[in-house]
Amino acid sequence: MAGKNTAVFGIFRNDSQLEAALVALKAAGFRNDDVSVMFPDKSSTKEFAHEKHTKAPEGAAAGAGAGVVVGGTLGWLVGIGALVIPGLGPFIAAGPIVAALAGAGAGGTLGGVTGALVGMGIPEIEAKRYEGLLKNGNILMSVHADSSDWTKKAKEILEKAGASDVSSTGEAAVKKGDSARL
Repeated sequence: MAGKNTAVFGIFRNDSQLEAALVALKAAGFRNDDVSVMFPDKSSTKEFAHEKHTKAPEGAAAGAGAGVVVGGTLGWLVGIGALVIPGLGPFIAAGPIVAALAGAGAGGTLGGVTGALVGMGIPEIEAKRYEGLLKNGNILMSVHADSSDWTKKAKEILEKAGASDVSSTGEAAVKKGDSARL
């Protein structure tokens, strides 16, 4: 059973599943900085969200879009940015995963996505599988949970929205304190 400071991961096949999950997570009381999303940038420069903040690695172009998630649902997330990962191509990332990719150098020795995911606490074999799924056009979502109740809630939301490969793992480093939610 998952405890404190757990990350829940899931893979979405399309934008409508992602949007359903984001709306449900927000409605369930998850904080915007609890959620990370990463997906291939298939549409280059279309705007997709009203906020364009980024902490992405050098060479990233803030504000590039993906034509995904109508109504600016991604605008709820923090740290939206575009980046190019050597060997994988252009991606859009939002949330704490942006900082993880910056820390991994988005192209370091272990590989940008794999290295960032391993740094977030995912076992290397699973991280490589997620990287392969991203490379094939899928969308990765990570949700930080402060307790086993929040972990269970996040898993249920991701599964109900249509996510596959839903799993959870203890986070390698605590990114924030256990703050109470209303």
